[in-house]
Amino acid sequence: MNHEILDALSQITREKSVDRAMLIETLEIGLASAVRRKYGVTADVEVRFSNESGAITIALRKTVVETVVDPALQLTVEEARTFPQGRNAKVGDVLVFPLKIEEFGRNAIQTAKQVLIQRVREAERDRVFKEYSDKIGVLVRGVVQQVDRGNVIVKLDHSEGFLPAREQIPRSYHRQGDYVRAVVINVDRSAKGPQVILSRTHPDFLRRLFEAEVPEIAESIVEIKAVAREAGARSKISVYSTDPRVDAVGSCVGLKGSRVQSIVRELGGERIDIVPWSQDPTVFVSRALSPARVMDVRVVDTEKHMMVVVADDQLSLAIGKGGQNARLAARLTGWKIDLVAKSEEKKRLDLERASRVEVEKLALGEATTQKLISAGIETVQELLDTPLEKLVEIPGIGEKTAEKLRTVAQEYVAAHPPTPPVAAPADLEFTPEMEATPDAAAAPEGDAAGASPASTRGEGGAEPPEAPPADGPAAPKGEDRVE
Repeated sequence: MNHEILDALSQITREKSVDRAMLIETLEIGLASAVRRKYGVTADVEVRFSNESGAITIALRKTVVETVVDPALQLTVEEARTFPQGRNAKVGDVLVFPLKIEEFGRNAIQTAKQVLIQRVREAERDRVFKEYSDKIGVLVRGVVQQVDRGNVIVKLDHSEGFLPAREQIPRSYHRQGDYVRAVVINVDRSAKGPQVILSRTHPDFLRRLFEAEVPEIAESIVEIKAVAREAGARSKISVYSTDPRVDAVGSCVGLKGSRVQSIVRELGGERIDIVPWSQDPTVFVSRALSPARVMDVRVVDTEKHMMVVVADDQLSLAIGKGGQNARLAARLTGWKIDLVAKSEEKKRLDLERASRVEVEKLALGEATTQKLISAGIETVQELLDTPLEKLVEIPGIGEKTAEKLRTVAQEYVAAHPPTPPVAAPADLEFTPEMEATPDAAAAPEGDAAGASPASTRGEGGAEPPEAPPADGPAAPKGEDRVE
């Protein structure tokens, strides 16, 4: 029996990576609990386990008193003197009564076993938590152990990982025995099953794959600035080189696309746009909208809002299927993007110019008109927006004249109401917080109707000829897309 206990402890220590001293302590606590079940919960029990021989000694300790209050802990002088070790007992002495493990039978072994199993589980969970709580965001590799209702249990080095169905790439299949890579996103200490939660849809998974595949990223020569991803369909990743001699995009693509293609295969054919990062937000946004060519980018306000003008034949390409291209560009850059076709932008500018009616149209007289222009009031709208007290301050214009000028301007506007400017349709406004539409997330095919697939361009690779834009300059080059 002693050798069996030693062998069992050695096996648990080896397989579960649990401290042997903790196991011995747990075994002693379990046996002491079994003794207290028979002799009382307050009994003073001493259990010793020999790590060398595997022998177990159990003893019950009682104190000699005049009046017994707790029989499990105390006995009288008369009772003590009935035992060999207490023939000369007096009040205050402590008597030790050796016990044999056999008298407790299976109950003692079962109790010790339950306590041991519970402590081993707790120790194992503590070890897993300590090991993986520092590995959140780290890429791990394991073997598929079980697939249950779409959820996958993955056998890792010293523990199990849980890959929920929601964290798996759409249309991907995992079979028992397959190797799988994922990124750790959480360690749930309260979970009943595996504590290590894995993901293959998280943007960090794509980031770690590039770090593993591209040496320049691992060596911090090339930096990944941002990642925007719709798992299973399309991703955009922005990169920057700290060494001007190293092409960031070319490093990620690899010779003939070898590096990025291996990542695409890992992601089940997910398309990846590699975008060169720029400190200039307008340049970065125009690059992020690749493969569409951008004609103009203007910052609308200080709330990270931009208006992007593209040629009419580039609008569908800039939007992408279900708005995917523009949506990912907004997430990648962190800017709210309004997409406008060149023809609509021209109409809007024409209407704005038409609404700026010059004060000469009011026929106020040459002298009065010149006074207004000298004061910076050149249009009818500016005249209406100027307070009466400001008009009176203009040399040569009194209070009555100022009132007359405003009345004439109001009558003109009433007779010639301005046409409101054309606003961008609501569905052409894209924000970083926008969620993927079901259609866009499910279909990785072409961006939009008529959009031709882009080629994979590597370092030193030839670039297909591009048709000149309909109007204005093309977007900065350097973007890559993988299909």
